[in-house]
Amino acid sequence: MRCPFCQDTENKVIDSRESHEGSVIRRRRECLQCKRRFTTYERVEELYPLIVKKDGRREAFDRDKIVNGLKKACEKRPVSADQVEQTVEAIERMLQGMGEKEVPSSVIGEEVMKHLRALDEVAYVRFASVYRSFRDIAEFMNELRELADQSKEARPKPQPGKGGQPS
Repeated sequence: MRCPFCQDTENKVIDSRESHEGSVIRRRRECLQCKRRFTTYERVEELYPLIVKKDGRREAFDRDKIVNGLKKACEKRPVSADQVEQTVEAIERMLQGMGEKEVPSSVIGEEVMKHLRALDEVAYVRFASVYRSFRDIAEFMNELRELADQSKEARPKPQPGKGGQPS
């Protein structure tokens, strides 16, 4: 492992820990040349399906594309880096569980939207506005209305006799 500071390849492992439910090993290392410390992550190389784009092109699955899309949608929102990472891991597990050699990109996009909707509605709308490529404001407003209606249904209704309500 090359030191990110001095580029030397000689280093020692100071600490190793499992993280992300045992799917990743986090290692703290110390460079023997410059004595600075850095962290590396080791994970099993997993086989993912090829992603079939809208225009028919096929490309390798790229987790960074999902991470970057989620980060952009969640920018300045109360969504933690851990929540983004958990979302990406859930999508990766879903893809592996499918056992397919090729998966349409729309499957991934819809899965990202499903997770974002549960995480943060504003981030969901941001992602949806780019992902769905709304043709006009009417399409966008329809999506917002649908989201608002679902939010109303999901909220618990006040019960008489509780929380200062007259019985």
